[in-house]
Amino acid sequence: MINASEIFVKALENEQVEYIFGIPGEENIHFLEAVRNSSLNFVLTRHEQGAGFMADVYGRLTGKAGVCLATIGPGATNLITPVADAFLDRAPLVAITGQADTLRMHKESHQYIDVVSMFRPITKWNTRIERPDMVAEAVRKAFKVAEAEKPGATHLEFPENVAEEPCTNPEVFEVRKVRRPAPDYKAVQAALDLMKKAEKPLILAGNGAIRKRATKQLRRFLGKTHFPVCNTFMGKGAAGFRCERNLFTIGLQSRDHVTCAFEEADLVICIGYDLVEYSPHFWNPDGKKVIIHIDFEPAEVDYWYNPAVEMVGDVASSLWELNELIDDTFDTNRGDFADKYRELILAEIHEYDNSTDFPVKPQKILHDVRNVLDDTDILISDVGAHKMWIARMYIVYEPNTCIISNGFASMGIALPGGIAAKLVYPDKKVLTISGDAGFLMNIQEMETAVRLGTPTVNMIWSDGTLGLIEWKQRNKFGHAFGTEFTNPDWVKLADSYGAVGIKVTPGDNLQEILHKAFTYDKPVIIDCPVDYSENTKLTERLGRLVCPI
Repeated sequence: MINASEIFVKALENEQVEYIFGIPGEENIHFLEAVRNSSLNFVLTRHEQGAGFMADVYGRLTGKAGVCLATIGPGATNLITPVADAFLDRAPLVAITGQADTLRMHKESHQYIDVVSMFRPITKWNTRIERPDMVAEAVRKAFKVAEAEKPGATHLEFPENVAEEPCTNPEVFEVRKVRRPAPDYKAVQAALDLMKKAEKPLILAGNGAIRKRATKQLRRFLGKTHFPVCNTFMGKGAAGFRCERNLFTIGLQSRDHVTCAFEEADLVICIGYDLVEYSPHFWNPDGKKVIIHIDFEPAEVDYWYNPAVEMVGDVASSLWELNELIDDTFDTNRGDFADKYRELILAEIHEYDNSTDFPVKPQKILHDVRNVLDDTDILISDVGAHKMWIARMYIVYEPNTCIISNGFASMGIALPGGIAAKLVYPDKKVLTISGDAGFLMNIQEMETAVRLGTPTVNMIWSDGTLGLIEWKQRNKFGHAFGTEFTNPDWVKLADSYGAVGIKVTPGDNLQEILHKAFTYDKPVIIDCPVDYSENTKLTERLGRLVCPI
């Protein structure tokens, strides 16, 4: 007779799971034995946080829930950060944790804590599997909820005694596609009326706009209306660099050229916009902007975000309905007001294209990276000062080719995330960019990358400080405190893992180094000293910004 672990694995196969990222423990050995005899690929990681981030990025890139596994107690607690990241970054993820025998949960017991309660605030749904006959049902629900818009994390706890018990019902649930609702026709018409009346309309594309169908309809909408558009950090690529009125990224908590466009706009059309990324009080400080909300869910109640119209439903369907109603009488010249801002932003992006300064300026690094990567290659950003530069100045052509964590915004995501990206897209170049602080937070996964043979290129922007915190401290207090540290020899460290290490030195051609790095059949670490004096220069420049309205 089939046991609970075997039906669990059968249910995962039914969900077309490819990989399980994780670390086994004695409480889940029966589950691992069932995985051994299945079509699933178990990826042993060196820390549960690495496993969670791999599942997180896998989910963002594929739209299918990534799966991570941990054991009891400390194994489960190590998953907290990546599960929270998937929850706020809207990445579909299913976390599986082992647990103590149910016969000892009512009392003080070795390594036992209430993991289900611990995961409740950071998951869309979670439960303990208490009987073998509920396994198939729980697995189907975990995936259905995780992948439903807005996607996120779910969690299943699997006690060790339940895992080996016989299951009398070995059937799994058929996976059926659920069609998302279309928006109310009155809301569609009300939104169209506002668009026709607006003199200076502006589109804000968020994380929900990078889904494949949504991106297709958004670009069609932009082609029909010629409205200017900008994106959040996680919405990069939705419109694409080639869009003639793309104002690129909004997200700095300070005045910027794109902020000026918001000040001038009399209508903001928010498409798949997530308040968790970037608070509306930064772009609607008096709370008086006329807003159209187009999203999978109703708008959050927020003083600075009170939409005049809410088109709630599938984003692609909502945009399709608007596209069908826009005809030749629609005035397409009302986006002219934003052209001046695009010119200013482009001038900043290309300011240091030919710089030979050392340490290397952030703008120059990103220029060279863009020249090396193809349109559909993947850049994964860690969290730190470099993230702000990537978000603001890295040119992106297609959705999901620049992965940034900006909901939970956890340091340490890039290196493990790059491994997942290379597993999903083995034929694409995958580059991760981390600060020297974030890179060490999950450096142990370099062994995983070497063992798996995933030849990612991992660039470290080295400056020996917590760059983003120092940037904020200097802006606030005029000095920094508690942010400096020393680094290992990155080249020797790479060599010790069996990877390739390269240090950028004065006079080096960074593009040549990057091209060379992508020729290796093993992971590469590039130590690139960065000139973070550009941080304060940017702040000073934006502080003097006068919007040319």
